[in-house]
Amino acid sequence: MNLILLYEADFISSDIVRLSGRRLEHIVQVHRAESGQQLRVGLLNGNIGFGQITSLSDQQVELQVGLTKSPPPPPPITLILALPRPKMLKRIIQHVTALGVKKLVLINSYRVEKSYWQTPWLDEEKLFEQCLLGLEQAVDTQMPEILLRKRFKPFVEDELPELSQDSHKLVAHPIGGTVCPVDLRENCTLAIGPEGGFIAYEVEKLKEAGFHSVHLGPRILRVETALPVLVSRLFPSS
Repeated sequence: MNLILLYEADFISSDIVRLSGRRLEHIVQVHRAESGQQLRVGLLNGNIGFGQITSLSDQQVELQVGLTKSPPPPPPITLILALPRPKMLKRIIQHVTALGVKKLVLINSYRVEKSYWQTPWLDEEKLFEQCLLGLEQAVDTQMPEILLRKRFKPFVEDELPELSQDSHKLVAHPIGGTVCPVDLRENCTLAIGPEGGFIAYEVEKLKEAGFHSVHLGPRILRVETALPVLVSRLFPSS
């Protein structure tokens, strides 16, 4: 936890917060904090700053906070991602959030098993928890928007054109296409398929929507590896 995230409900006055539970445990066990110590804090969807411990007990901690710094600017990317298998989903949501992606659309694909959509990790509360972990890791406060789309063709035909409007449209595919560009200076919509990639029909539908196929070279990477490589390659300074 590189950042202690605060909520509006934590404030007991204009600049004093009272925390307990997981955040208190982290402050005590990891930071080994004492009264008077300063910790880096940030208000969810707000600014970042520091909090000085004014009171500490086994049940709660109070901090006087000053939030003066804006969160890091996000890369101008919308990520379209075929729903990963459940055991990977948690880690990928954390990765996506830590990378600064603020719009993620989880979509269906031929190689996405129907059972994946039944996982409890797609519940709004569970997704929120994983996003929090990503924000804490990256010292960010801006919660991403996550959309779920269970039907590939209607999404690509009806929603994707508007969603990707005025952006550089790319689909990561291990076969064919061109090498993924580096350091884009424009908005981007990036589609990444499941393990094994999108099938040919899906790639063609994306191309009909204006997407261009790109790859990362001869090595075929797992989604959890390819995703951060692609985002950091497209926007290395973000």
